[in-house]
Amino acid sequence: MLPVRQSSVRPAVTSFLIALTLVAFLRPQASAEEVAAACDEFGLAFLSSPISPWKGAPLRVIAAAEKPLAGELTIIGPSGKIAAQSSDMQVGPPYFWTAEVPSPEAGAWQAKLTRQDAAANCRDVTHDITVASERPRGASGGKNVWPIRDAWDRSTENLYSAWIQKLFDAPVDEELSWKAMGDVLHDEQRNLLFNHLGLNEDQTRARIRPDCADLPYFLRAYFAFKMGLPFGYAQCTRGDGGRPPRCTKWWNIANEQPSTVVVNQGSRKARSNGLFGGGSASASQVRYTVPQRPKGLVPGFQHYLVRSIADGVHSGNGRTAADDDNTDFYPVPLTRDALRPGTIYADPYGHILMLVKRVPQTDDSAGVFLAVDGQPDGTVARKRFWRGNFLFAQDPALGGPGFKRIRPIERTSNGSLRRLTNAEIKADPDYGDFSLQQSTLDVEAFYDRMDDVMSPAPLDPVKAMTAAVTALEEQVNARVNSVENGREFLAGNRGTVAMPNGPSIFETSGPWENFATPSRDLRLLIAMDVVRKYPERVARRPERYAMPPGKTPDEVKAELEERLLAELSKRKFSYKRSDGSSWTLSLDDLLVRINDLEMAYNINDCAEMRWGALEGSEEAKTCKRRAPASQRRIMATDYRPWFNERRRPPRG
Repeated sequence: MLPVRQSSVRPAVTSFLIALTLVAFLRPQASAEEVAAACDEFGLAFLSSPISPWKGAPLRVIAAAEKPLAGELTIIGPSGKIAAQSSDMQVGPPYFWTAEVPSPEAGAWQAKLTRQDAAANCRDVTHDITVASERPRGASGGKNVWPIRDAWDRSTENLYSAWIQKLFDAPVDEELSWKAMGDVLHDEQRNLLFNHLGLNEDQTRARIRPDCADLPYFLRAYFAFKMGLPFGYAQCTRGDGGRPPRCTKWWNIANEQPSTVVVNQGSRKARSNGLFGGGSASASQVRYTVPQRPKGLVPGFQHYLVRSIADGVHSGNGRTAADDDNTDFYPVPLTRDALRPGTIYADPYGHILMLVKRVPQTDDSAGVFLAVDGQPDGTVARKRFWRGNFLFAQDPALGGPGFKRIRPIERTSNGSLRRLTNAEIKADPDYGDFSLQQSTLDVEAFYDRMDDVMSPAPLDPVKAMTAAVTALEEQVNARVNSVENGREFLAGNRGTVAMPNGPSIFETSGPWENFATPSRDLRLLIAMDVVRKYPERVARRPERYAMPPGKTPDEVKAELEERLLAELSKRKFSYKRSDGSSWTLSLDDLLVRINDLEMAYNINDCAEMRWGALEGSEEAKTCKRRAPASQRRIMATDYRPWFNERRRPPRG
């Protein structure tokens, strides 16, 4: 358990601390020691939205806590009657409740969290809210990109995690995806900060389409903008020559990136939309101009989001060395308390995901971590943690992979902003979670540790294997959408798409990045290996599973192999062939084609070939397009070993 901060009182928690003090004052029989022991307010926070409530807008309240507790959140109107209530605590950490009043009347309101197991003198924690009769004047800007009203600490971090979890919440077996992040943020039912500033800022329908590297920055910036919190981002290299990425500059809302910037080629994100102008400053440098931020709080934020941040960060920002202080992210231990919503996962090959929810283990199912990621075409999807989605490797040249949290930023006495160092984070009671643990783990130890975190109790081997098949099925369904996007692209009588050279097939721009699937297919191949070898995994680590009594690991392995074949055969999916007709395959069919899928990523091939259809088969009869022979030859001789060995090549 992290130590409790003794001396800091932040604006986000002031109101309920006052409420606790009043309760203690009104109950003189309670000693100071009793109140301190029972009223553990560390990390407890309320958030009411909008920032200036009025009767013409819904009133939303979040109460977030560091520890699980039996409690109920109620919103009480001016008459003293309960207008909304919720006893549905969302699993954390943080643990939280939400409630909403669609049309609040003007007057004095109160949000109250009743903690059933707390001592009587601090059972009720309250937060006063004033609802105006007239629409208040919205928030205004200033010198910074947005004004700073609060500070990052455990309470605001808990609210951030709760907001993230609510944003992407749905039953674990529901497949969630959106065409763009804007579709999520503009959903009033999901976004508890919708129009929080009273400026109709979420009704402008701004185009928000982050890729995987942008996504954690976009969400952190959005929350910081609404809450008046510090924010910044680093300018980093991608890593090369056997060295991990390094960050050379840091920009923030009080010190913006200059309008004219010179960077090394390859250090900035490749873009296909022509945002960068100007010529080369030298053979190894590029000069480009950043358009000026427009006036106005909302237009200025939107510009900062989709131009400054999106053009300033890339996947190298997440893969910096684990012990590097000059970074936007820092590594955390593999524990339930550390892996909170908002934590990112940086895989060694350049993909970034963000945790959004922990689903605890039950008697019937394994525990799960759910995450979201962005794709080059702007789509956002939720997926579960497992080996097929979260790749791990230890190679100093690739940087520091694994789970990381966003480095906290504080405002100094002169108004400038700074990031906390690793040592400061480790010593700070609001954080205290910097750790190099992941750097000490080999691949198998990493995944074994994650299994232990997600499911502390021994797993039923059949149910655990079935969950792995379900995860594979989700990954296949996601690929169906990607291949279909490519089929539709080619249907527009497009010419041949150029194939990048060497490792650039995994990291480029334009149609190849948007519609070819080398990275996705490499992950799919790894996922298929995981499922194929699951019976072996159970036999290798029998102590991790609730093994049937009286059976040896080898006997259990043999039974699992039979069950696996049956499970794969009954799981079906369909894709559209070149003529638009549907063709159905089973997961077992796909595993039979695993070798063909090592060369199925080229956008110039028909959909039939990209699903491994056999030449001359009924399935392949509708195929009318193949990649040029020159591309196929290079794929077979130069690139196929990467897929066959399940590894991405290092950058040059």
